[in-house]
Amino acid sequence: MNNKTRFGNQSLLVQLVIAIASIAWGTIAQAGSLQLHGGGATFPAPLYQRWIDAFGKRNPDVKISYAAMGSGEGIRGFIAEELDFAGSDAALSDEQMAQVKKGVRLVPATAGLIVLAYHVNGLSGPLKLTRAVYQDIFAGKITRWDDARIQAANPDAKLPSQNITLVVRQDSSGTTYAFTNHLGAVSPDWRDRGPGIGKVVAWRGSAMLAHGNEGVASRIKNSEGTIGYLEYGFAKRLGLPMASLENKAGRFVEPNDRTGVAALARNAQQMPENLRLLIPDPEGEDAYPILTLSWLLLYQHYPNPEKASALKQFVAFGLVEGQRYSRELGYMPLPDEIVLRSRQALETIQ
Repeated sequence: MNNKTRFGNQSLLVQLVIAIASIAWGTIAQAGSLQLHGGGATFPAPLYQRWIDAFGKRNPDVKISYAAMGSGEGIRGFIAEELDFAGSDAALSDEQMAQVKKGVRLVPATAGLIVLAYHVNGLSGPLKLTRAVYQDIFAGKITRWDDARIQAANPDAKLPSQNITLVVRQDSSGTTYAFTNHLGAVSPDWRDRGPGIGKVVAWRGSAMLAHGNEGVASRIKNSEGTIGYLEYGFAKRLGLPMASLENKAGRFVEPNDRTGVAALARNAQQMPENLRLLIPDPEGEDAYPILTLSWLLLYQHYPNPEKASALKQFVAFGLVEGQRYSRELGYMPLPDEIVLRSRQALETIQ
């Protein structure tokens, strides 16, 4: 199956899912008013809000909210049963899953690229960064924009004699986890002796702290000499320049829909039974090197059956019809293989 077939056109299977689900979507409002509260990752928040708006037009008696608070806070609130559902760019660990008294289902809902956006005056074209260079920038080992190692990959660029300022997440972030997990896959030194891998890490060198992907984007937009990691759609909406990164095949690749699909397509059929598919360093000559799935966290058992039914139908809507909003907002529509697995997980919720 080629990428166009897999991502651009819905399979007969997915079309059947639409037909079946549409019957249920039209009946929720008859059950009475329901309120569903979610929160977590900022990474997919614009997409989830679009789903909420579209679903709400069909089901006005179902009121859904999603608070973009970061993956870590979303996971905490979900385990504490303060939320009906949560979003996270970091899959729950076995230890975290064991803490969820009502059981948990991880449902892959979307995927996106993590880009390195920057604010460097005087550059006429996209900045190229090798794997070793962008790792050392965020490890605090390369601290000047006119460093010889940056210049070597950008021989025609007029790089300023200026300090590099990192823009990083202050909150507990799945985007941080996915980014540092990639850096750990690129270099054991990052994992063993560097800042390490996690939703919160101890960054080195000069760093600005920001809340959420939108906070990182705003800091970069307004601060010269900065570079930071964030979800592609947030950088795109603010018109931030994004670096071309060297991938595992040794090629410089720009972040865009095509290179993201190339990275995701090679891994879609490797989904494990627990749906915790991590892609820290994707294969492929055209693959962009940093991407992540983003999961919805749902309870296995809901005391209120109407709430369980409404949530299942909302998520089913997002997995099928809602995927058409992905490219517009800077995300990647899930391939049919992942949609099917997500739907199967969804059907086990009671």
